[in-house]
Amino acid sequence: MAAKNKGYRKLGRPSDQRRAMLRNMTTSLLENGRIKTTVDRAKEVRRTTEKMITLGKKGDLAARRRASRYITKPEVVQKLFSDIAPKYEDRQGGYTRIIKIGPRVGDSAKMAYIELV
Repeated sequence: MAAKNKGYRKLGRPSDQRRAMLRNMTTSLLENGRIKTTVDRAKEVRRTTEKMITLGKKGDLAARRRASRYITKPEVVQKLFSDIAPKYEDRQGGYTRIIKIGPRVGDSAKMAYIELV
């Protein structure tokens, strides 16, 4: 039997759709500060969002270009580097919080809010 630890969750989607979904959710989280999603998706979005905030803390041109390759809206990249990253300058990780809120009505999927701390 193969080991379960693959390093990421497949989320029931092909790789291109999964990447697109995570990019959109990360952009929405940085834009709005809070989104509602399933627990597994929130845990995956946490990984990418924390990487983007770390790039924002670096603040150089290469980091800005790497962030703009992943984040889908240029105004969100600007907000990340000018507003969000300076707020976490003295913090060593842990920029997001996942709050579990119970099952979804239709299919009983575990739901959660993910928000910036």
